Amino acid sequence: MKKKQNFAGHRAIGFLMAFIFLWGVLPYAEAGDVRKQLFDNGWRFALGDSTAASAAAYDDSAWRLLDLPHDWSIEGTIAADAPMGNDGGYFPAGIGWYRKTFQVPADYRDRKVGIYFEGVYMNAEVFINGTSLGVWPYGYSSFFYDLTPHIRVGEANVVAVRVDNSQQKNCRWYSGSGIYRHVWLTVTDKVHIDHWGMFVTTPEVSKEKATVKVQTALKNETAADRRITLTTTLFDAKKQSVGESETTVDLPANSSKEVSLSISVLQPALWSPDTPYLYEARCTVAESGEVKDCMTENFGIRSIEYSAEKGLLLNGKKIILNGGCLHHDNGFLGAAAYDRAEERKVELMKAAGFNAARTAHNVPSEAFLDACDRLGLLVIDEAFDGWRDSKNKYDYSVHFDKWWQRDLDAMVLRDRNHPSIFCWSIGNEVIERKKIEVVTTAKKLGDRVRQLDGTRPVTSALAAWDSDWEIYDPLAAQHEIVGYNYMLHRAPADHERVPSRVVMQTESFPRSAFDTWKLVTSNEYVLGDFVWTALDYLGESAIGRYYYVGDSEGEHYVRPHYPWHGAYCGDIDLTGWRKPISHYRDLLYNADKKLYLAVKEPDNYYGKIKETAWSVWPTWESWNWPGHEGKPIEAEVYSRYPKVRLYLNDQLVGERTVGVEQRFMAVFTLPYQPGTLKAVGVDAEGREAEEKVLVTAGEPAKIRLTPDRKTLKADGQDLSFVTVEVVDKEGRVVPDAANRLSFEVKGAGVIAAVGNANLRDTDPYVGKERNAWKGRAMVIVKSTAKSGTIRLKVSGEGLDSASLSIKATR
Repeated sequence: MKKKQNFAGHRAIGFLMAFIFLWGVLPYAEAGDVRKQLFDNGWRFALGDSTAASAAAYDDSAWRLLDLPHDWSIEGTIAADAPMGNDGGYFPAGIGWYRKTFQVPADYRDRKVGIYFEGVYMNAEVFINGTSLGVWPYGYSSFFYDLTPHIRVGEANVVAVRVDNSQQKNCRWYSGSGIYRHVWLTVTDKVHIDHWGMFVTTPEVSKEKATVKVQTALKNETAADRRITLTTTLFDAKKQSVGESETTVDLPANSSKEVSLSISVLQPALWSPDTPYLYEARCTVAESGEVKDCMTENFGIRSIEYSAEKGLLLNGKKIILNGGCLHHDNGFLGAAAYDRAEERKVELMKAAGFNAARTAHNVPSEAFLDACDRLGLLVIDEAFDGWRDSKNKYDYSVHFDKWWQRDLDAMVLRDRNHPSIFCWSIGNEVIERKKIEVVTTAKKLGDRVRQLDGTRPVTSALAAWDSDWEIYDPLAAQHEIVGYNYMLHRAPADHERVPSRVVMQTESFPRSAFDTWKLVTSNEYVLGDFVWTALDYLGESAIGRYYYVGDSEGEHYVRPHYPWHGAYCGDIDLTGWRKPISHYRDLLYNADKKLYLAVKEPDNYYGKIKETAWSVWPTWESWNWPGHEGKPIEAEVYSRYPKVRLYLNDQLVGERTVGVEQRFMAVFTLPYQPGTLKAVGVDAEGREAEEKVLVTAGEPAKIRLTPDRKTLKADGQDLSFVTVEVVDKEGRVVPDAANRLSFEVKGAGVIAAVGNANLRDTDPYVGKERNAWKGRAMVIVKSTAKSGTIRLKVSGEGLDSASLSIKATR
């Protein structure tokens, strides 16, 4: 092979002309580049089963017409007897069929055509023109099928997908049902780069220079030997070339070959959560000057090191993981993985001070990882909740032995170019953890990950609810980093026993935030913490709830607690509102966050309060406690200032010293009076440097609408999350308002979902009415394929209505 490097130039003009030519013969391409076209639009759907639906000639004209992503469970009724039960949030499941008819141009006669599913829950059987391509059981894996032998060039073709989520229970949280992530059509030459065929690593990183290694998997699916030119070009964020390498490759007939090219980048911009700089690698395959294939991958230049002596080093600098676990659902949207919804989760976590996420307990969407790359959030990418021994009757244990390698390969090959991913996780609290064979299983899974990607450590989350913790040492030794679920208090003794062990707490109780922070910041061998959870989610019903005497008693796993249909253990609720515990955690890990004020709900105000293991005492940004006048109430002030003062109606209530010994918290007990409650941070010089204020709100008077975005893409996919607040005449949120709200959208958009943060409210999320809860609700507006104005109107009982205009543009 002949290689040459050119740091100045690239062949973008020739590539662009080839792209323009090919684009002209893709009449049904919805989005994407030439080789990968979004295939989301124009599907037919029917709930129920019919073996005849796989046939190309089947009449589906009466079926519902929809665009992906789609989750049929979220459209259903929440009911106590629903098959998903408490684990799945009491949503419906079942079997559904999807069909799409598409034309294949005559130009594709000598090309490779494939279909790529990012995620289908679950047991997805794919048919092309009546021929079954196979069943992929795991609902969180991405998978690909070659359509080439079965397509009819120049004619109509039909893809049909049978989705079977009828065997319940199969998941410990809300899974959703359907083709809930994107689908893509791929079109390549028979000499091409393989699916997931680029692997970009940065083996040498410094401020002065980085070495970027690009491994490219090439395939020649013709009967003749071929000589091709492989060109790899690197671009910075401004699309300027920063390096190029080229080589000639001989590909024998019907063969595959992997080629590695290394390119030096001078003065690289390094990726980190604070500076999430992305480069692009472009690999082009040409033969006799004709472009045969082109693939691009975003990547970041960064280094990761870890040790028991120094902790976690990112680009040579120590970083402490302030992480949060999260499930894959998008709240009111169910499992439907709209790009904007996935991005918003990352935005919410970043705004709350998190710098890392754990994708519990499954592979996330590509859009989520793209957002983590772009916005700067480190990720533990997790494959499985369990292995051979089941947690639910029909969970992954049914498929583990036959499918673990294919699903693990799909995760690593798909995701290994994401700079945000610093660690792979192969499991969570596996049931068989005390069996000797679990060590062999962990080694087998870990070795497979390292074979595909030797640049990242492997972990899994270990837990023990008994005294036999030390017997897991052989299992722990199979991981470069050992994940502790709720077991970080054992880390100091473990360090004495196994001083080389590197650990991180992969789950923690929300209210143990300070004790966890102390352990993390006091021990170099502890890399950080991942609270359970960053965000509230559907399913695992009633975890994190507090309740009142007279309600159904006990933990979420002891008995059903219907109508609870979701988890309230998140730092952030379903509307995106940050609970006080979120501000407290943020202040612990981020010293620039210095002051916050909240009020504890008085015991017996609504009822006698009972807590559960994952709950936090109900605490609110509220100074509205009618009927409690003159009775004691507690105000909590979280502070990084050395002292804080509390004022009620401009009268000093008291001053407290605040620091590590006080857990950065001052608690004031005072008799409740309506008015203005003010917390003030006092700096080392005795100056009142910052204040936080809560004011008693009046009666509900009107509605305030706050969209997170006022301009959307007119692509039928884009979203605006509109916060709906019930406010008084002065514009103050009324924290106990529960008015019935009605939603109406006209113009170039539709209502995708409505909701509030009350996980006991069983009104449908796909609807046009909802009660406010704690003065808030949310409506999610989705664009259509038409540009124009979207007009939203929200009205409520006894309230002045509010309207909002959102633009949809192409």
